[in-house]
Amino acid sequence: MDIEKVFQMKGGIGENSYWKNSSLQKRAADKVKHIITEAMEEMYVEKRPKSIGIADLGCSTGPNTLSSIKQLVHTVLLQTTTHHPEPEPEFRVFLNDLPTNDFNTLFQSLPDFYTQLNPVRRIYISAYPGSFYGRLFPDHCLHFIYSSNSLHWLSKVPAGIYDEHGFSINKKSIYISERSTEEVSLAYLKQFQDDFSLFLKSRSEEVVCGGRMVLILLGRTGSHHADRGNSVFWEIMYRSLSIMVDEGEIEEEKLESYEVHFYAPSKEELEDEVRKEASFKLDVFEMFEMDHHHQNENDIISDNDMSYGTAVANTVRSIQESMLANHFGDSILDKLFQHYARLLDQEFAAANDHINSITTVLVLTKL
Repeated sequence: MDIEKVFQMKGGIGENSYWKNSSLQKRAADKVKHIITEAMEEMYVEKRPKSIGIADLGCSTGPNTLSSIKQLVHTVLLQTTTHHPEPEPEFRVFLNDLPTNDFNTLFQSLPDFYTQLNPVRRIYISAYPGSFYGRLFPDHCLHFIYSSNSLHWLSKVPAGIYDEHGFSINKKSIYISERSTEEVSLAYLKQFQDDFSLFLKSRSEEVVCGGRMVLILLGRTGSHHADRGNSVFWEIMYRSLSIMVDEGEIEEEKLESYEVHFYAPSKEELEDEVRKEASFKLDVFEMFEMDHHHQNENDIISDNDMSYGTAVANTVRSIQESMLANHFGDSILDKLFQHYARLLDQEFAAANDHINSITTVLVLTKL
């Protein structure tokens, strides 16, 4: 499967769209808002660029990307109007995602975005479709890179999980599970290492010296892959698909040939790649749990008629629908995510709610 041609967040603004189901991702970004702000402040105070290049890598199509851009612009303007009075710089903003991304819906929200930024005049926003596992921008044109909830997606399913006949050796699993062999874990690790090192090398040629990168992605806290953080959600997806097999909705061979292009790296794995590539200095590294009890009035899970399992299922559907539909057909989706929501609620109840995904944030400075 060509990930670049298939994978996309659900476009539009419908009930299953990423636009309507990305508040859980926003919570993660909001939790590290102070880190993002500090990184931009430090870069601006040190560099004082008259024209600032900002890129959001993996921008998707929801409101989160424009909210983040607004935060970054206001951070700089606070510096120019209060702490260091000087003319307002121009902002060159590059929104990047795969070519399949629904940029049209995103750009339709720009008039309202510009109104909110008033009186900022010199901000120029453009789309840069393409994989961030490779070069995207001209040399040394960026001062700040922001990427949230994107780098845990690999460029492809690891080749090492297939045997000489092209069959998956990762039996009864769609990601690394308790049933997976060490060979499967190592194949996923190698794919992550190849991808992340290429990401760092590509960005090193695009970011100016002293420029910053803030990277937010899912991770894990220890060496064990099958944890109670992120991998459990894939295990429950496998169980949901297995129910569909038992019901005759999916062929078992179809299920056993489905694998995900996801990897939750550990602190050591991320640090190793930064050290080996050697173009960036690691300034900040933090990991935290996203507690689903932390709610506010803007979260979808604050809907009293919606269980947390349903909220998570809606979010996962807006992310994974393109991949699942491509492999199994779209006729199974409604029933699949009903099973998924129900199993999630059962899992949360059985675990006394002690299932929280792990999020990692890194701040890197270009050397």
